[in-house]
Amino acid sequence: MFSMVKSIGIFGIDTYTIQIEADVSGGLPSFDIVGLPDAAVKESRDRVRAAIKNCGFKFPTGRITVNLAPADKKKEGAIYDLPILLSILLASDQIKLNINDCAFLGELSLDGKVRPVNGVLAMCITAKQAGIKSLFTPSDNAAEGAVIEGIDVYGVSEIKELLNHLNESAKLTPAKHTAADGGRTPEMLDFSDVKGQITAKKALEIAAAGGHNILLIGPPGAGKSMLAKRLPTILPEMTFEESIETTKIHSVAGIINKNSPIVTVRPFRSPHHTISAAGLTGGGTVPKPGEISLAHNGVLFLDELPEFRRDAMEALRAPLEDGVVTVSRVSGTVTYPSSITLVAAMNPCPCGFYGHPTKPCTCSANMVRKYLGRISGPMLDRLDLHVEVPPVDYKALSNTAKAETSAQIRERVNKAREMQNRRYAGTGVTCNARLTPALLRKFCVMSEDASDYLSRSFDELGLSARAYDRILKVSRTIADIDGSEKIEKHHVFAAIRFRSLDRKYWNE
Repeated sequence: MFSMVKSIGIFGIDTYTIQIEADVSGGLPSFDIVGLPDAAVKESRDRVRAAIKNCGFKFPTGRITVNLAPADKKKEGAIYDLPILLSILLASDQIKLNINDCAFLGELSLDGKVRPVNGVLAMCITAKQAGIKSLFTPSDNAAEGAVIEGIDVYGVSEIKELLNHLNESAKLTPAKHTAADGGRTPEMLDFSDVKGQITAKKALEIAAAGGHNILLIGPPGAGKSMLAKRLPTILPEMTFEESIETTKIHSVAGIINKNSPIVTVRPFRSPHHTISAAGLTGGGTVPKPGEISLAHNGVLFLDELPEFRRDAMEALRAPLEDGVVTVSRVSGTVTYPSSITLVAAMNPCPCGFYGHPTKPCTCSANMVRKYLGRISGPMLDRLDLHVEVPPVDYKALSNTAKAETSAQIRERVNKAREMQNRRYAGTGVTCNARLTPALLRKFCVMSEDASDYLSRSFDELGLSARAYDRILKVSRTIADIDGSEKIEKHHVFAAIRFRSLDRKYWNE
Protein backbone atom coordinates (compact mmCIF):
# COMPACT_ATOMS: atom_id res chain seq x y z
CA MET A 1 0.00 0.00 0.00
CA PHE A 2 0.96 3.63 -0.50
CA SER A 3 0.89 6.57 1.92
CA MET A 4 2.06 10.18 1.99
CA VAL A 5 2.98 12.36 4.98
CA LYS A 6 4.03 16.02 4.81
CA SER A 7 7.18 17.43 6.38
CA ILE A 8 9.47 20.44 5.96
CA GLY A 9 13.02 20.35 4.63
CA ILE A 10 15.79 22.83 5.37
CA PHE A 11 19.02 23.83 3.63
CA GLY A 12 20.86 26.67 5.34
CA ILE A 13 17.96 28.90 6.39
CA ASP A 14 15.98 28.12 3.23
CA THR A 15 13.06 25.76 3.86
CA TYR A 16 10.65 23.91 1.60
CA THR A 17 7.79 21.42 1.90
CA ILE A 18 8.56 17.73 1.53
CA GLN A 19 6.30 14.79 0.86
CA ILE A 20 7.35 11.59 2.60
CA GLU A 21 5.99 8.82 0.36
CA ALA A 22 6.02 5.21 1.53
CA ASP A 23 5.19 2.02 -0.34
CA VAL A 24 4.95 -1.39 1.34
CA SER A 25 4.72 -4.32 -1.04
CA GLY A 26 5.48 -8.04 -1.22
CA GLY A 27 8.93 -9.40 -1.95
CA LEU A 28 12.18 -9.95 -0.16
CA PRO A 29 12.42 -7.84 3.00
CA SER A 30 14.17 -4.53 2.34
CA PHE A 31 14.00 -0.93 3.51
CA ASP A 32 15.23 1.74 1.11
CA ILE A 33 15.15 5.54 1.49
CA VAL A 34 15.52 7.51 -1.75
CA GLY A 35 15.27 11.19 -2.64
CA LEU A 36 18.86 12.41 -2.16
CA PRO A 37 19.23 11.62 1.58
CA ASP A 38 22.48 12.16 3.48
CA ALA A 39 24.00 9.64 5.89
CA ALA A 40 21.89 10.85 8.85
CA VAL A 41 18.67 10.38 6.86
CA LYS A 42 19.72 6.89 5.74
CA GLU A 43 20.33 5.99 9.37
CA SER A 44 16.63 6.69 9.97
CA ARG A 45 15.98 3.12 8.85
CA ASP A 46 17.45 1.68 12.04
CA ARG A 47 15.88 4.28 14.34
CA VAL A 48 12.44 3.93 12.76
CA ARG A 49 12.55 0.11 12.78
CA ALA A 50 13.42 0.02 16.50
CA ALA A 51 10.89 2.73 17.40
CA ILE A 52 8.04 0.90 15.59
CA LYS A 53 8.77 -2.35 17.42
CA ASN A 54 9.25 -0.72 20.82
CA CYS A 55 5.95 1.15 20.52
CA GLY A 56 3.98 -2.05 20.11
CA PHE A 57 3.58 -2.07 16.32
CA LYS A 58 4.76 -4.62 13.80
CA PHE A 59 7.50 -3.69 11.40
CA PRO A 60 6.43 -4.75 7.87
CA THR A 61 8.35 -7.72 6.48
CA GLY A 62 7.94 -6.90 2.78
CA ARG A 63 9.71 -4.47 0.51
CA ILE A 64 9.58 -0.92 1.93
CA THR A 65 10.45 2.10 -0.21
CA VAL A 66 10.42 5.61 1.25
CA ASN A 67 10.79 8.55 -1.13
CA LEU A 68 11.58 12.11 0.02
CA ALA A 69 10.11 14.37 -2.64
CA PRO A 70 11.25 16.54 -4.33
CA ALA A 71 14.11 14.20 -5.11
CA ASP A 72 16.45 16.87 -6.51
CA LYS A 73 17.04 18.61 -3.15
CA LYS A 74 19.57 17.33 -0.63
CA LYS A 75 17.97 16.09 2.60
CA GLU A 76 20.04 16.19 5.78
CA GLY A 77 19.64 15.44 9.45
CA ALA A 78 17.31 13.31 11.55
CA ILE A 79 14.25 15.59 11.30
CA TYR A 80 12.43 13.13 8.99
CA ASP A 81 12.34 10.20 11.48
CA LEU A 82 8.84 10.97 12.73
CA PRO A 83 7.13 11.43 9.32
CA ILE A 84 8.90 8.34 7.95
CA LEU A 85 7.55 6.26 10.84
CA LEU A 86 4.03 7.58 10.29
CA SER A 87 4.18 6.93 6.56
CA ILE A 88 5.24 3.30 7.13
CA LEU A 89 2.47 2.68 9.69
CA LEU A 90 -0.09 4.17 7.29
CA ALA A 91 1.22 2.21 4.30
CA SER A 92 1.16 -1.04 6.28
CA ASP A 93 -2.44 -0.30 7.32
CA GLN A 94 -1.62 -0.35 11.03
CA ILE A 95 -3.15 3.08 11.60
CA LYS A 96 -5.81 5.09 9.76
CA LEU A 97 -5.52 8.85 10.03
CA ASN A 98 -6.62 11.97 8.17
CA ILE A 99 -3.50 14.16 8.22
CA ASN A 100 -3.75 16.03 4.91
CA ASP A 101 -3.41 19.45 6.55
CA CYS A 102 -0.67 18.39 9.01
CA ALA A 103 3.13 18.31 8.85
CA PHE A 104 5.53 16.44 11.09
CA LEU A 105 9.18 16.68 12.04
CA GLY A 106 11.36 15.24 14.76
CA GLU A 107 14.17 12.83 15.56
CA LEU A 108 13.26 9.51 17.18
CA SER A 109 14.94 7.60 19.94
CA LEU A 110 14.85 3.81 19.79
CA ASP A 111 12.05 3.63 22.37
CA GLY A 112 9.77 6.08 20.52
CA LYS A 113 10.66 9.34 22.27
CA VAL A 114 10.76 12.46 20.05
CA ARG A 115 13.98 14.43 20.32
CA PRO A 116 14.48 18.14 19.47
CA VAL A 117 15.82 19.32 16.10
CA ASN A 118 17.25 22.58 14.72
CA GLY A 119 15.59 25.13 12.45
CA VAL A 120 11.98 24.75 13.65
CA LEU A 121 11.15 28.47 13.39
CA ALA A 122 12.12 28.66 9.72
CA MET A 123 10.23 25.44 9.00
CA CYS A 124 7.14 26.71 10.80
CA ILE A 125 7.07 29.83 8.60
CA THR A 126 7.18 27.66 5.47
CA ALA A 127 4.49 25.33 6.82
CA LYS A 128 2.16 28.29 7.37
CA GLN A 129 2.85 29.65 3.87
CA ALA A 130 2.09 26.19 2.42
CA GLY A 131 -1.39 26.22 4.01
CA ILE A 132 -0.62 23.62 6.67
CA LYS A 133 -2.95 23.99 9.65
CA SER A 134 -1.08 21.91 12.24
CA LEU A 135 2.65 21.36 12.72
CA PHE A 136 3.82 18.60 15.05
CA THR A 137 7.29 19.17 16.50
CA PRO A 138 9.33 17.78 19.39
CA SER A 139 8.02 19.21 22.67
CA ASP A 140 11.29 21.07 23.28
CA ASN A 141 10.80 22.96 19.99
CA ALA A 142 7.11 23.78 20.35
CA ALA A 143 7.60 27.20 21.98
CA GLU A 144 9.99 28.17 19.20
CA GLY A 145 7.44 27.31 16.51
CA ALA A 146 4.65 29.04 18.44
CA VAL A 147 6.31 32.38 17.73
CA ILE A 148 4.49 32.29 14.38
CA GLU A 149 0.79 33.11 14.47
CA GLY A 150 -1.78 31.48 12.20
CA ILE A 151 -0.68 27.87 12.61
CA ASP A 152 -1.22 25.39 15.46
CA VAL A 153 2.08 24.01 16.77
CA TYR A 154 1.86 20.87 18.87
CA GLY A 155 4.72 19.66 21.04
CA VAL A 156 5.12 15.87 21.00
CA SER A 157 7.27 13.96 23.50
CA GLU A 158 6.63 10.40 22.24
CA ILE A 159 4.93 8.53 19.39
CA LYS A 160 2.05 7.14 21.46
CA GLU A 161 1.14 10.67 22.57
CA LEU A 162 1.00 11.79 18.94
CA LEU A 163 -1.11 8.83 17.80
CA ASN A 164 -3.54 9.31 20.68
CA HIS A 165 -4.04 12.90 19.56
CA LEU A 166 -4.47 12.01 15.88
CA ASN A 167 -7.07 9.30 16.60
CA GLU A 168 -8.73 11.74 19.04
CA SER A 169 -8.48 9.50 22.09
CA ALA A 170 -6.39 12.09 24.01
CA LYS A 171 -6.12 15.53 22.42
CA LEU A 172 -3.00 17.68 22.77
CA THR A 173 -3.12 21.42 23.40
CA PRO A 174 -1.36 23.69 20.88
CA ALA A 175 1.64 25.55 22.22
CA LYS A 176 0.80 29.05 23.42
CA HIS A 177 1.83 31.85 21.06
CA THR A 178 5.13 33.39 22.18
CA ALA A 179 5.28 37.16 21.77
CA ALA A 180 8.39 39.34 21.69
CA ASP A 181 8.75 41.16 25.01
CA GLY A 182 11.37 43.82 24.29
CA GLY A 183 14.10 41.67 25.76
CA ARG A 184 15.80 44.05 28.17
CA THR A 185 17.08 42.30 31.27
CA PRO A 186 18.01 44.20 34.47
CA GLU A 187 21.42 42.59 34.72
CA MET A 188 22.64 44.04 31.42
CA LEU A 189 25.78 46.19 31.43
CA ASP A 190 25.46 49.97 31.45
CA PHE A 191 27.50 52.88 30.12
CA SER A 192 27.31 54.55 33.52
CA ASP A 193 29.90 51.98 34.65
CA VAL A 194 32.52 53.49 32.32
CA LYS A 195 34.66 56.24 33.83
CA GLY A 196 35.90 58.97 31.49
CA GLN A 197 36.29 58.11 27.79
CA ILE A 198 33.88 60.85 26.65
CA THR A 199 35.11 60.75 23.04
CA ALA A 200 34.86 56.97 22.80
CA LYS A 201 31.34 57.02 24.26
CA LYS A 202 30.28 59.62 21.70
CA ALA A 203 31.77 57.54 18.90
CA LEU A 204 29.85 54.47 20.06
CA GLU A 205 26.65 56.55 20.22
CA ILE A 206 27.22 57.54 16.58
CA ALA A 207 27.92 53.91 15.66
CA ALA A 208 24.67 52.83 17.34
CA ALA A 209 22.62 55.62 15.76
CA GLY A 210 23.79 54.88 12.23
CA GLY A 211 24.85 51.21 12.33
CA HIS A 212 28.49 52.11 11.62
CA ASN A 213 31.58 49.94 12.08
CA ILE A 214 34.13 51.19 14.60
CA LEU A 215 37.78 50.61 15.55
CA LEU A 216 38.93 51.23 19.13
CA ILE A 217 42.69 51.56 19.57
CA GLY A 218 44.49 52.14 22.85
CA PRO A 219 46.74 50.64 25.54
CA PRO A 220 45.80 47.64 27.72
CA GLY A 221 43.34 48.45 30.48
CA ALA A 222 41.98 51.61 28.87
CA GLY A 223 38.47 50.15 28.66
CA LYS A 224 38.13 49.09 25.00
CA SER A 225 36.41 45.80 25.77
CA MET A 226 34.32 47.40 28.49
CA LEU A 227 33.01 49.97 26.02
CA ALA A 228 32.36 47.43 23.26
CA LYS A 229 30.38 45.10 25.52
CA ARG A 230 28.03 47.95 26.41
CA LEU A 231 27.21 48.90 22.82
CA PRO A 232 24.16 46.56 22.64
CA THR A 233 22.60 48.45 25.58
CA ILE A 234 22.23 51.62 23.48
CA LEU A 235 21.12 49.99 20.24
CA PRO A 236 17.42 50.41 19.31
CA GLU A 237 15.09 47.60 20.33
CA MET A 238 14.67 44.91 17.71
CA THR A 239 11.58 45.00 15.55
CA PHE A 240 9.51 41.81 15.32
CA GLU A 241 10.84 41.22 11.79
CA GLU A 242 14.45 41.56 12.99
CA SER A 243 13.74 39.18 15.87
CA ILE A 244 12.35 36.57 13.47
CA GLU A 245 15.33 36.94 11.09
CA THR A 246 17.85 36.55 13.91
CA THR A 247 15.94 33.72 15.58
CA LYS A 248 15.86 31.77 12.31
CA ILE A 249 19.65 31.88 12.09
CA HIS A 250 20.13 30.92 15.74
CA SER A 251 17.57 28.14 15.36
CA VAL A 252 19.43 26.65 12.38
CA ALA A 253 22.66 26.84 14.39
CA GLY A 254 20.98 25.04 17.30
CA ILE A 255 21.66 27.72 19.92
CA ILE A 256 18.07 28.67 20.77
CA ASN A 257 17.17 28.52 24.46
CA LYS A 258 13.89 26.59 24.78
CA ASN A 259 12.90 28.90 27.65
CA SER A 260 13.46 31.99 25.44
CA PRO A 261 12.43 30.80 21.99
CA ILE A 262 12.63 34.18 20.26
CA VAL A 263 15.71 36.42 20.17
CA THR A 264 14.63 39.85 21.41
CA VAL A 265 18.01 41.25 22.52
CA ARG A 266 20.43 42.23 19.77
CA PRO A 267 23.17 39.57 19.57
CA PHE A 268 26.67 40.27 20.81
CA ARG A 269 29.20 37.81 19.41
CA SER A 270 32.84 37.91 20.49
CA PRO A 271 34.83 35.08 18.86
CA HIS A 272 38.37 34.27 20.00
CA HIS A 273 41.17 35.49 17.74
CA THR A 274 42.12 31.89 16.86
CA ILE A 275 38.86 31.46 14.90
CA SER A 276 39.20 30.35 11.27
CA ALA A 277 37.76 32.09 8.23
CA ALA A 278 35.13 29.34 7.98
CA GLY A 279 34.22 29.88 11.62
CA LEU A 280 33.48 33.53 10.84
CA THR A 281 31.66 33.11 7.53
CA GLY A 282 30.13 29.66 8.04
CA GLY A 283 31.04 26.22 6.75
CA GLY A 284 30.55 22.50 6.78
CA THR A 285 29.38 19.99 4.18
CA VAL A 286 26.03 21.74 4.36
CA PRO A 287 27.17 25.22 5.44
CA LYS A 288 26.06 26.30 8.88
CA PRO A 289 25.99 29.99 9.88
CA GLY A 290 29.24 31.48 11.15
CA GLU A 291 29.86 34.20 13.71
CA ILE A 292 29.12 36.97 11.19
CA SER A 293 25.60 35.66 10.59
CA LEU A 294 25.02 34.78 14.25
CA ALA A 295 25.63 38.49 14.96
CA HIS A 296 22.98 39.52 12.37
CA ASN A 297 21.10 42.64 13.56
CA GLY A 298 23.58 42.94 16.41
CA VAL A 299 27.26 43.42 17.22
CA LEU A 300 30.32 41.42 16.17
CA PHE A 301 33.22 42.26 18.50
CA LEU A 302 36.74 41.35 17.42
CA ASP A 303 39.08 41.94 20.34
CA GLU A 304 42.84 42.09 19.62
CA LEU A 305 42.16 42.54 15.89
CA PRO A 306 45.80 42.14 14.69
CA GLU A 307 45.96 38.72 16.35
CA PHE A 308 43.25 37.32 14.04
CA ARG A 309 44.44 35.30 11.07
CA ARG A 310 44.83 37.37 7.93
CA ASP A 311 42.45 35.22 5.88
CA ALA A 312 39.82 35.45 8.65
CA MET A 313 40.05 39.24 8.71
CA GLU A 314 39.88 39.52 4.93
CA ALA A 315 36.84 37.21 4.87
CA LEU A 316 34.96 40.03 6.60
CA ARG A 317 35.40 42.48 3.75
CA ALA A 318 32.61 41.32 1.41
CA PRO A 319 30.00 40.71 4.16
CA LEU A 320 30.63 44.19 5.61
CA GLU A 321 30.05 45.68 2.15
CA ASP A 322 27.13 43.51 1.00
CA GLY A 323 25.31 42.63 4.22
CA VAL A 324 25.19 38.93 3.29
CA VAL A 325 27.53 35.92 3.44
CA THR A 326 27.43 33.46 0.55
CA VAL A 327 29.04 30.07 1.22
CA SER A 328 29.42 27.60 -1.64
CA ARG A 329 29.97 23.88 -1.19
CA VAL A 330 29.53 20.79 -3.35
CA SER A 331 26.11 20.23 -1.77
CA GLY A 332 24.93 23.72 -2.75
CA THR A 333 25.21 27.44 -2.12
CA VAL A 334 23.79 29.07 1.00
CA THR A 335 23.34 32.80 1.59
CA TYR A 336 23.06 34.01 5.18
CA PRO A 337 22.22 37.61 6.13
CA SER A 338 24.95 39.52 7.97
CA SER A 339 23.75 43.01 8.73
CA ILE A 340 26.10 43.72 11.62
CA THR A 341 27.85 46.49 13.47
CA LEU A 342 31.52 45.52 13.64
CA VAL A 343 33.46 46.68 16.70
CA ALA A 344 37.19 46.00 16.51
CA ALA A 345 39.63 46.69 19.35
CA MET A 346 43.42 46.60 19.31
CA ASN A 347 46.58 47.74 21.03
CA PRO A 348 48.81 50.13 19.06
CA CYS A 349 51.81 47.77 19.27
CA PRO A 350 52.80 44.32 20.62
CA CYS A 351 53.57 45.63 24.12
CA GLY A 352 50.53 47.91 23.99
CA PHE A 353 52.14 51.16 25.15
CA TYR A 354 53.11 52.87 21.90
CA GLY A 355 52.11 56.53 22.33
CA HIS A 356 51.29 56.06 26.04
CA PRO A 357 51.76 59.35 27.97
CA THR A 358 53.63 57.77 30.91
CA LYS A 359 54.68 54.19 30.14
CA PRO A 360 57.51 53.70 27.63
CA CYS A 361 56.99 51.43 24.64
CA THR A 362 59.47 48.52 24.47
CA CYS A 363 58.85 47.78 20.78
CA SER A 364 61.14 48.78 17.95
CA ALA A 365 59.79 50.91 15.11
CA ASN A 366 59.90 47.87 12.83
CA MET A 367 57.90 45.79 15.33
CA VAL A 368 55.24 48.50 15.52
CA ARG A 369 55.00 48.76 11.70
CA LYS A 370 54.80 44.99 11.36
CA TYR A 371 52.10 44.76 14.03
CA LEU A 372 49.94 47.50 12.52
CA GLY A 373 50.59 46.07 9.05
CA ARG A 374 48.57 42.97 9.95
CA ILE A 375 45.48 45.06 9.24
CA SER A 376 45.15 45.72 5.54
CA GLY A 377 44.21 49.06 4.03
CA PRO A 378 40.95 47.75 2.52
CA MET A 379 39.91 46.33 5.90
CA LEU A 380 40.74 49.59 7.67
CA ASP A 381 38.81 51.48 5.00
CA ARG A 382 35.63 49.57 5.92
CA LEU A 383 35.74 50.79 9.52
CA ASP A 384 33.78 54.05 9.56
CA LEU A 385 35.00 55.37 12.92
CA HIS A 386 38.59 55.18 14.19
CA VAL A 387 38.70 56.07 17.88
CA GLU A 388 41.66 56.40 20.22
CA VAL A 389 40.92 55.15 23.73
CA PRO A 390 43.51 56.78 26.02
CA PRO A 391 44.41 55.51 29.50
CA VAL A 392 42.06 56.77 32.23
CA ASP A 393 43.72 58.90 34.92
CA TYR A 394 43.15 58.54 38.66
CA LYS A 395 40.95 61.63 38.89
CA ALA A 396 38.45 60.19 36.39
CA LEU A 397 38.50 56.74 38.02
CA SER A 398 37.89 58.11 41.52
CA ASN A 399 35.13 60.48 40.39
CA THR A 400 31.90 59.46 42.16
CA ALA A 401 29.61 61.59 39.99
CA LYS A 402 26.95 59.56 38.18
CA ALA A 403 27.85 59.13 34.53
CA GLU A 404 25.29 59.16 31.72
CA THR A 405 23.34 55.91 31.62
CA SER A 406 22.72 53.66 28.63
CA ALA A 407 19.02 54.57 28.76
CA GLN A 408 19.82 58.27 28.31
CA ILE A 409 22.16 57.61 25.39
CA ARG A 410 19.69 55.18 23.87
CA GLU A 411 16.99 57.84 23.90
CA ARG A 412 19.08 59.99 21.54
CA VAL A 413 19.90 56.94 19.41
CA ASN A 414 16.20 56.10 19.08
CA LYS A 415 15.36 59.65 17.98
CA ALA A 416 18.08 59.50 15.32
CA ARG A 417 16.82 56.11 14.11
CA GLU A 418 13.25 57.42 13.96
CA MET A 419 14.44 60.19 11.62
CA GLN A 420 16.12 57.56 9.45
CA ASN A 421 13.05 55.32 9.43
CA ARG A 422 10.89 58.20 8.19
CA ARG A 423 13.47 59.30 5.64
CA TYR A 424 14.09 55.85 4.16
CA ALA A 425 10.51 54.53 4.33
CA GLY A 426 9.88 52.24 1.37
CA THR A 427 13.54 52.04 0.27
CA GLY A 428 14.52 48.91 2.23
CA VAL A 429 17.30 50.85 4.01
CA THR A 430 17.24 50.50 7.79
CA CYS A 431 20.01 52.91 8.85
CA ASN A 432 22.57 55.34 7.44
CA ALA A 433 25.33 52.75 7.21
CA ARG A 434 23.23 50.75 4.69
CA LEU A 435 22.73 53.68 2.28
CA THR A 436 23.31 52.82 -1.38
CA PRO A 437 25.34 55.21 -3.60
CA ALA A 438 22.17 56.42 -5.32
CA LEU A 439 20.41 57.17 -2.03
CA LEU A 440 23.57 58.71 -0.61
CA ARG A 441 23.43 61.58 -3.10
CA LYS A 442 19.71 62.05 -2.50
CA PHE A 443 19.63 62.09 1.29
CA CYS A 444 23.09 63.36 2.30
CA VAL A 445 22.53 67.00 1.37
CA MET A 446 25.33 69.26 2.63
CA SER A 447 25.47 72.99 3.20
CA GLU A 448 27.87 74.94 1.01
CA ASP A 449 30.41 75.29 3.82
CA ALA A 450 30.25 71.56 4.56
CA SER A 451 30.73 70.67 0.90
CA ASP A 452 33.75 73.00 0.55
CA TYR A 453 35.33 71.62 3.73
CA LEU A 454 34.87 67.99 2.62
CA SER A 455 36.31 68.84 -0.82
CA ARG A 456 39.49 70.31 0.72
CA SER A 457 39.83 67.42 3.18
CA PHE A 458 39.44 64.83 0.44
CA ASP A 459 42.49 66.17 -1.41
CA GLU A 460 44.60 66.93 1.66
CA LEU A 461 44.04 63.53 3.32
CA GLY A 462 44.11 61.49 0.10
CA LEU A 463 40.82 59.77 0.87
CA SER A 464 39.47 56.89 -1.20
CA ALA A 465 36.04 56.88 -2.82
CA ARG A 466 34.87 54.43 -0.15
CA ALA A 467 36.18 56.69 2.61
CA TYR A 468 34.31 59.63 1.04
CA ASP A 469 31.05 57.67 1.07
CA ARG A 470 31.54 56.52 4.65
CA ILE A 471 32.39 60.04 5.87
CA LEU A 472 29.15 61.23 4.28
CA LYS A 473 27.19 58.47 6.03
CA VAL A 474 28.76 59.25 9.41
CA SER A 475 28.11 62.97 8.85
CA ARG A 476 24.48 62.12 8.11
CA THR A 477 24.27 60.23 11.42
CA ILE A 478 25.85 63.04 13.44
CA ALA A 479 23.37 65.46 11.86
CA ASP A 480 20.51 63.10 12.77
CA ILE A 481 21.64 63.05 16.41
CA ASP A 482 21.55 66.86 16.30
CA GLY A 483 18.08 66.74 14.70
CA SER A 484 19.30 68.46 11.52
CA GLU A 485 18.06 67.47 8.06
CA LYS A 486 21.00 69.23 6.38
CA ILE A 487 24.62 68.23 6.97
CA GLU A 488 26.59 71.22 8.29
CA LYS A 489 30.32 71.87 8.37
CA HIS A 490 30.73 70.85 12.02
CA HIS A 491 29.06 67.49 11.25
CA VAL A 492 31.59 66.81 8.48
CA PHE A 493 34.43 68.00 10.71
CA ALA A 494 33.45 65.53 13.43
CA ALA A 495 33.12 62.67 10.91
CA ILE A 496 36.58 63.35 9.46
CA ARG A 497 38.07 63.61 12.97
CA PHE A 498 36.76 60.13 13.68
CA ARG A 499 38.21 58.94 10.37
CA SER A 500 41.74 60.32 10.59
CA LEU A 501 43.28 58.26 13.40
CA ASP A 502 44.84 55.90 10.86
CA ARG A 503 47.08 58.80 9.77
CA LYS A 504 48.65 58.85 13.26
CA TYR A 505 49.50 55.15 13.39
CA TRP A 506 49.56 53.71 9.86
CA ASN A 507 51.15 56.63 7.96
CA GLU A 508 54.08 57.37 10.25
